Amino acid sequence: MSTITLRMPDSKHERLKQYAKEQGVSLNKLFDELATVALAQFDAKTRFTLMAAKGDVKDGMELLDKLDENLK
Repeated sequence: MSTITLRMPDSKHERLKQYAKEQGVSLNKLFDELATVALAQFDAKTRFTLMAAKGDVKDGMELLDKLDENLK
């Protein structure tokens, strides 16, 4: 396990402590959860970018057209 030193304004630190308390978790757990969300977003973007690079524009547009028809 690693330790990270994070510098931020005191006001932001206090707000984060209040938020963690409201959520019933420690400040450490809050940051761990926030890091998990950030990494999940990064992984999703990476997967999307890789899939988009392999995809076919024509097939993608046809699929979007079908979705639009189903929404009407």
